[in-house]
Amino acid sequence: MKRRLVDQALEEAKALGVRNILALRGDPPREEEYRLETETDDEEDSNEGFTWAIDLVRYIRRVHGDYFCIGVAAYPEGHSDLSHPIDQDPRYDLPYLIDKTKAGADFIMTQLFYDVQAYTQFEKVLREHESDLFRTIPIIPGLMPIQSFEILTRTTKLSHAKLPSGLLQRLGPIKGDDEAVKSMGVEVICEIVEDIKSVKTSRPRGIHFFTLNLEKSVTEILERCHLIAPESLEESAISDFEPTVNGIDGINGDVFHNRTFSASSASAAAQLTTNSHRSASPTRLAVPAIYNGSNPFSREATWDDYPNGRFGDARSPAFNPPLTYSPTSLTVSPTQALSLWGTPTILAEITNLFTSHLTTHSPPQLPWSESATLSPETALIKNELTTLTETEGYWTIASQPAVDGLPSTHPTHGWGPPGGFVFQKAFVEFFVPITTFQSTLKPHLQSLHSRGEVSYYAITASNHFETSEPPSAVHAVTWGSFKGKEIATATMVEEVSFRAWGEEAFDIWNEWSRCVGEMARGLRQGDEQKERMRTCREFLGRMRRESVLVNVIGHEYREGGRLWEILMEE
Repeated sequence: MKRRLVDQALEEAKALGVRNILALRGDPPREEEYRLETETDDEEDSNEGFTWAIDLVRYIRRVHGDYFCIGVAAYPEGHSDLSHPIDQDPRYDLPYLIDKTKAGADFIMTQLFYDVQAYTQFEKVLREHESDLFRTIPIIPGLMPIQSFEILTRTTKLSHAKLPSGLLQRLGPIKGDDEAVKSMGVEVICEIVEDIKSVKTSRPRGIHFFTLNLEKSVTEILERCHLIAPESLEESAISDFEPTVNGIDGINGDVFHNRTFSASSASAAAQLTTNSHRSASPTRLAVPAIYNGSNPFSREATWDDYPNGRFGDARSPAFNPPLTYSPTSLTVSPTQALSLWGTPTILAEITNLFTSHLTTHSPPQLPWSESATLSPETALIKNELTTLTETEGYWTIASQPAVDGLPSTHPTHGWGPPGGFVFQKAFVEFFVPITTFQSTLKPHLQSLHSRGEVSYYAITASNHFETSEPPSAVHAVTWGSFKGKEIATATMVEEVSFRAWGEEAFDIWNEWSRCVGEMARGLRQGDEQKERMRTCREFLGRMRRESVLVNVIGHEYREGGRLWEILMEE
């Protein structure tokens, strides 16, 4: 961020009475995003002054003195960055935390964790550090309630937070049932809270909850752990374990407020892409809320109880929830990106990359993948996807097969509580050159739509959008029937969510290109590999500009292979 934008944000915070600021390094600068409407190019006002979080801490202290209460981030299990990608250890980060604290930090807020022993050891190291910097400074642990098994694994993969074996053993048997996972998640976080409460401290302690815009789990945790005074939910709890921080808005744009400090502040976080070859719903929804208490929170809450991810209802506050900070939308480092995907410079190399991923699992993941494994559902349609990639040139990034009334306990397709039945419409999402879409694919999809076979959505990087559907259309592509419950819709595809995902999906081409550029910096001019990387970056940029992202939904879910047959029709 340029200095003028930082100044503007701080002045707006002052005007609103906001005095608590969490100073994070944030995303690498992107000029097109961080530019004021009235701003012109100014060589003297560059991003160079704010490379690290400490730069922001120093600047706020220098310009605003003690007006703001400044917090900084810490990592109980070590920061996952390129400097120590394998030996992740908080010892590597300690010198930086010391510097940030000396620069003027008033409190420390940690990355999320589930290994409570790692946290308590980390706090012990800080409190007993020879510098005496951390003896009394507030250290606020970060906890994220478990909303679903999929979000848990995605988030911990991105943040490199350890999942204790005992936790995985407890969640493994119920991972397909969101209702059970969420209930178990409340128990797990309550146990962690109680463990943290047992650690002696000289002052009241706070906790930061990463809510993901889903408040009911947090509400129940607060009540179970007696963090809210029963006589008044409107006021902060007054006890030996005072919740000095109340995370309101989720990880992206959290608002922190406590009784010691005076107001609130926003923290930046990047969104993690939720799209890859896997089962389409990041979180298999189950309708009933786990909390049915009588307090005002439960009566007034109108948000849905389970995070939808990108395939959910765009009207939900939980839609496409941001997770934790990552330098890019990719889940790998530049070094890993180059190792996985090389430096393609022609269409055939991209096609081969996608085909190899499907047939030999090499590379184990693509830039749009959230994990290094294909889902079991994808394995069932791997041949169909491979054919579409090889013969049609469709670079498939998301898909699911059709399912007609399988038990909810089915090992591959099952989700939700036992005793139910689940259904799916097949769909596939892919990139295709604009020329191919306009000349052959679009006329074919229009013909199929006229026969009632498919619906489709298409968008380009320049936001040119086409669809067969009216703006209000919402397609349920995964749903279930469970005893004593209404029909549960787990996965939906509609215009708003598709447009939002399209913006992110096209930006991943840029992120891939940035990774190549990052690796090229250390090479000499004239080096053959450096020239190859330059050509690769130009090619990836062209692919972003000249491709269409297409989502095709097959409506005949009772005929499992129908969508793949009609897509291959001449």
